Amino acid sequence: MFQNIRKNKIESGIIVAIFIIVITLIVYYICHALRLGTLSIFIALIFSIATAWGSYYYSDKIVLSLNGARPATKEENQKLVNILDALMVTSGLKTKPKLYIVEDPQPNAFATGRNPENSVICVTTGLLEKLDYYELEGVIAHELSHIKNYDILLSCVVSVMVGFIVMIADLFSRFLFWGGLGDRDSDNKGNGILMLIGLIFLILSPIFGSLMQLALSRKREFLADSTAIEFTRNPDGLISALQKLDADENQLKTANSATANMYIVNPFKKNTKEGKKKSSSIWSTHPSIEDRIEALRNLK
Repeated sequence: MFQNIRKNKIESGIIVAIFIIVITLIVYYICHALRLGTLSIFIALIFSIATAWGSYYYSDKIVLSLNGARPATKEENQKLVNILDALMVTSGLKTKPKLYIVEDPQPNAFATGRNPENSVICVTTGLLEKLDYYELEGVIAHELSHIKNYDILLSCVVSVMVGFIVMIADLFSRFLFWGGLGDRDSDNKGNGILMLIGLIFLILSPIFGSLMQLALSRKREFLADSTAIEFTRNPDGLISALQKLDADENQLKTANSATANMYIVNPFKKNTKEGKKKSSSIWSTHPSIEDRIEALRNLK
């Protein structure tokens, strides 16, 4: 457990450093294309550091806002509050996460925040309505596992940062398409090579960022599932919950590609032929439900 926490903290630091480098290069390329001269590198550095700082301290608020979440209340969500209170004892966490609700019929949940002291667990109304006590306990325990393992820092920061990269790339591609660079006949050969490399980097960076986001999400779901069982001592509750979440056909209206990896199951439902096993691919945000259930049954 402690090794995984330390590893997640190190990986988070590395990802933040990579993000600063990537954003610096992209913004420098854009500024260079706009002929801002020596100011380009200063603008790029300031922008990249500012966005990294904002991603770290405000990523949870950004994610909650994107999903239209509201705070849960003890009066309306007594069962949810009771489950979290009981799990706080077995999880060993000292700070109780804040509870948020998303009004949506799809049963789903995610955890976010930069550390356990500033953590949030968010569930949909569909989850509260369709799961029984022990199934809901399994889901909340899974999200508490992400908090204790510091997965929330990694997934949230990566989600926001990848979103920034995609946004910048999209804005500049539109600018380039409409001829915003103007006449560059006076540029020398070296600048032309720099521009070509920058353009290639700008196009590929969202793809690499998304692949990193997906890979980080998949490998941590298995760990969170197994840690949840340590908290509840009831594999059947989480297994039943995963089966119900997978079988539900509702689409999560607030879901987006930047935050999809944070949910306990993929919020984007895909139709598959009956009897065909849904396997994970390089583009999957989560391991298949079948693989996760098989791993949980092996723990029994």
